[in-house]
Amino acid sequence: MADGTHQDGDIVIGGGAPPQHADLNLLRTFLAVYRSGSFTAAAPLLGLSQPTVTAQIRALEQQTGRALFTRLPRGAEPTHLAHDLAGHIAGPLDALASLGGRNTVLTGRTTLVHLAGPAELLCARALPALAPLVAEGVRLRITMGLTDPLLEALRAGHHDLVIATRRPGGRTLTSLPLADEDYVLVASPGWARRAGERLAADGPCAAVRDIPLITYAEDLPIARRYWRNVFGKRLTAQAAVTVPDLRGAVSAVAAGAGYSVLPRYLCQDELASGGLVLLHEPEEPPLNTLFLVQRPGADANPDVARVRERLQRTARTW
Repeated sequence: MADGTHQDGDIVIGGGAPPQHADLNLLRTFLAVYRSGSFTAAAPLLGLSQPTVTAQIRALEQQTGRALFTRLPRGAEPTHLAHDLAGHIAGPLDALASLGGRNTVLTGRTTLVHLAGPAELLCARALPALAPLVAEGVRLRITMGLTDPLLEALRAGHHDLVIATRRPGGRTLTSLPLADEDYVLVASPGWARRAGERLAADGPCAAVRDIPLITYAEDLPIARRYWRNVFGKRLTAQAAVTVPDLRGAVSAVAAGAGYSVLPRYLCQDELASGGLVLLHEPEEPPLNTLFLVQRPGADANPDVARVRERLQRTARTW
């Protein structure tokens, strides 16, 4: 027939269909790479070595006569042919996997959703937002950490979703803006009173010069950005306390240890109660956009889509 379909019902040849008599193992390997986003991530899902996965994809590419993936430094990007091929084989292979008890490898329909992100945001915002889904049966596995290593782990297939503090580079990861967090310059009421006269006369830069700085890391990433964007100056202070969890910085500042620059959402209760005092209110506070990044193929698990959509919806109020 003109469209390349055999009348006896054989597999369609041409377009994005699999080659006639294609080895099911090669197609399974292809689908695992397609959904996980890399050869390395697909290997443990299949119980194979990475070189074996590479060899099987090459064999399938020889059968199709065209490249299925563009090899990147981090991951593998599907070609147009790969997208078409996945569309042809995903349904039948998922059905076979379910019958054979291998659905967690091919379909991703495991009951677990692996979510990662900054500890403070996950605890203060994401987990409360996801509580209704947990009550409905969604099972979560949470990993906390810094954006760069979490994105590397996502590329390797260890996470389904990552809340990132920056947009990931490269073309293999899908990301969408989730929320904007703004930052505030705060101190305890005692330090604010002591700085009061200098605040009025000399401004916040001079007023906090003799107050201990509480920060997230030794290089003062959040405070330096605030100084640069708000005051147009370089921050020259040294940290009195570094604590790699901003909830600890909130506690220390509220207890009178010094001042800090913190995300507003994390200290809004203390600001409302008077436990913390704003030292400065710029017309345009510095903002940082949070991104929700998804592992390729993670949508095969419907619970991943539910978690993503819930986070998107609730993040409007963050």
